Amino acid sequence: MTIDDVLLETEEKMLKTEDHVTQEFNGVRTGKASPSLVENVMVEAYGSHMRLRELATISVPEARMLVVTPFDQANLKYIEKGIQSANLGLNPTVQGRFIRIVLPDLSAERRLEMVKIAKRMAEEGRVAVRNERRTALEALKKIKTSGGVSEDEIKTAEDEVQKLTDQYITKIDRHFDHKEKEIMTV
Repeated sequence: MTIDDVLLETEEKMLKTEDHVTQEFNGVRTGKASPSLVENVMVEAYGSHMRLRELATISVPEARMLVVTPFDQANLKYIEKGIQSANLGLNPTVQGRFIRIVLPDLSAERRLEMVKIAKRMAEEGRVAVRNERRTALEALKKIKTSGGVSEDEIKTAEDEVQKLTDQYITKIDRHFDHKEKEIMTV
């Protein structure tokens, strides 16, 4: 493995970490309805656990309402049960061929709780980025011990890994700040 391979792989993994954190943030509830709130809810259907988005369409007819329309009506009760057991603070109601979910107002206390959840997700992302840095630095040490590479090249590569780490941690912090503002907006 070359220095370039290590740097490329590290940046790729850090980008995946950033994407994962933003996906996690999408599942954190804000004051307005979004299909991403429930699309990853696990539902037991057809003898296995499936994501809600694989079993139904999710639409937003109003600012604080979600409508879940199953592809197969036989899954209606399973979907309702899955949403209730997901502990999202949502109360689905079956209305004929679809499920309506009205989002209640978030209390100040609940908003702070959501910010804490988002903060924990951001910290997990930062830790993952730092772990990638550690892995990259270990790979660079192996390259150094195997020889054929100068000290200066290794030092430059280590600096580049640190720059990538700082860059992705800053991006995660920016995503968190945006999500916090979104959650606290009444």
